[in-house]
Amino acid sequence: MNLDHVFLCGDPALDLAATLRARRSERFEMFVSPERLDAWFLESGVVDAVTPSGAADVDHAKLLREAIYELVVTRLTGDAYDRRALAVVNSAARRPAAVPQLTPAGRWTDATPQEALSTVARHAVALLSGPDAPLLKECGNPECTRVYLDRSRGVRRQWCGMESCGNRLKAAAYRARRRRSAAPAER
Repeated sequence: MNLDHVFLCGDPALDLAATLRARRSERFEMFVSPERLDAWFLESGVVDAVTPSGAADVDHAKLLREAIYELVVTRLTGDAYDRRALAVVNSAARRPAAVPQLTPAGRWTDATPQEALSTVARHAVALLSGPDAPLLKECGNPECTRVYLDRSRGVRRQWCGMESCGNRLKAAAYRARRRRSAAPAER
């Protein structure tokens, strides 16, 4: 079982929302332990160091993740935001966030899990209320539920990532075309 975190979405809030994969079919949970949450914080670049998380932090991260996902999907459909999802994101954003510090070696951000989650919630607020919101797109792979920022030329990106979804769908389409062309012509 592959537990590597993937950051294809273009924003930490979207990457957090993508930690529950394949929401329409076989759900795949990335936050199976506090250590996996800590790894996500570090790998995402939200913080450089984090106080070890506990089970309650994982629960808070999942709650925030689901609220962000709900708000992002609602933004895509043009519907009104769910009040509960708004309350979860806004409550997390109001808490103290991770604060970068200048050190002799450069920028360093040390945080608690709550501060890291507040930082991600603030990213969600900035994204959903800012100029990048029209760039939100859901992956074209029907099995994938990642939402990403499409900053491609002409805003024509179709997949969350070529390696994860694009190549797989292109290969499947190619095989289907080959099967059709190889089938004996009916007369």
